[in-house]
Amino acid sequence: MIPRAELFKDLVADLRMAASFVTILPVASSKPAADGTVARATWALPVAGLMVGLAGAMVYEIAIRLGLTPNLAALLALATTALITGALHEDGLADTADGLGGGRTRERKLEIMRDSRIGTYGICALILSFSLRWSALAAISGPFAVTLALCAAHAAARAGVPAFMSLVPPARPDGLSASAGSPPGRSVAIAFAIGTLVLALALGPGKALVGLILLSLAGLLLARLAIRQIGGQTGDILGAFEQIGEILILLVAAALQTGR
Repeated sequence: MIPRAELFKDLVADLRMAASFVTILPVASSKPAADGTVARATWALPVAGLMVGLAGAMVYEIAIRLGLTPNLAALLALATTALITGALHEDGLADTADGLGGGRTRERKLEIMRDSRIGTYGICALILSFSLRWSALAAISGPFAVTLALCAAHAAARAGVPAFMSLVPPARPDGLSASAGSPPGRSVAIAFAIGTLVLALALGPGKALVGLILLSLAGLLLARLAIRQIGGQTGDILGAFEQIGEILILLVAAALQTGR
């Protein structure tokens, strides 16, 4: 049986690892991670996402109290989440769009995805992503509802990442995704449970079920596309999956508001 002190230490280490994996915050240990450490810590990705969502919600609340319009407050909230994450997921979305949309062969697609330059497909994907998320947040009335929506979107979008990493093999032997490894089943299950719980508490059981179905379908479609075109997933593909998840959950949250 694992001592409580050691268990707590492992939990904190996993949370720090997950936060460093999806944000620019200097929270990870400076010591090299042991084999499998990153994969094991993926259960905490939705927790890290929850913190990102709360940061965006805090900025939204401050902006509203200062007298800014919901449109401006929503834009500032999105800018905050992008800043905290270093636009990591947006970069993955843009690279995925450029690679899958612009390359003719598997090798060329992977080469494009590694290129730091952004192309037409990537620009269009970013514009669409920011526009949809901004419009959804602007349509949600009230700081508390926005807080729930942001928390649900950022937690749920990352909750499916461990399952995606586990089910879809890496497209190449090196890179962020390959070095992280395949998450164990326990981490996949815990991440899914946390994401589902946050969704249900934030949006209610009905909307949470719709969100889960949409996330699952999006994950399946992206996985099939990635496997067919480049042979598996990369860090960029994971970033694209997260962005798609954010968009879908925010749209569901906005539909909850307008449907009343």
